Amino acid sequence: MTKYIIQNLVEINDLLKGLSQEQYGKKLEILTGSSIGQHVRHILEFYQCLFKGVQTKEVNYDARQRDLKLEADIHFASKTIDDIINSLLDTKEDFTVLFVADYSIIENQKPVKIQSSFFRELAYNLEHSIHHQALIKVAITEMQLTSLVKNTFGYAPSTIRHTNTCVQ
Repeated sequence: MTKYIIQNLVEINDLLKGLSQEQYGKKLEILTGSSIGQHVRHILEFYQCLFKGVQTKEVNYDARQRDLKLEADIHFASKTIDDIINSLLDTKEDFTVLFVADYSIIENQKPVKIQSSFFRELAYNLEHSIHHQALIKVAITEMQLTSLVKNTFGYAPSTIRHTNTCVQ
């Protein structure tokens, strides 16, 4: 599975190489005031949370850093993608993790705790990434930059397979 995640991250990194710093950080009305950089930060911080939880065997995506440098500095984001890819290359086996999340909107509520696995969370992160890539594609379409990505950017593999079957 890690090879699919790496392919996905390389696809994002390839997009970053084609964007200017200004395009990366531009806040767009069509994204309700967010930027490509903010969506990339969000994707990367989920992976960072998961790898941070390797030691404790616990993952909490609510506890992400929200590092503004990731959304403001395209080169830092690209280097972070490389770091995540290197961590994925070192990933050899699955193990149990405790998924922790607070779905309440009021303070001091007990978080939900669900037994999961590292590989299951990797799969979730890939799906999460694809979802945000779809939003990024809205942004690059708005900026008329779709030539920077494949037509399938932001599509789930099952959708790509289905579309390919229908075309034939």
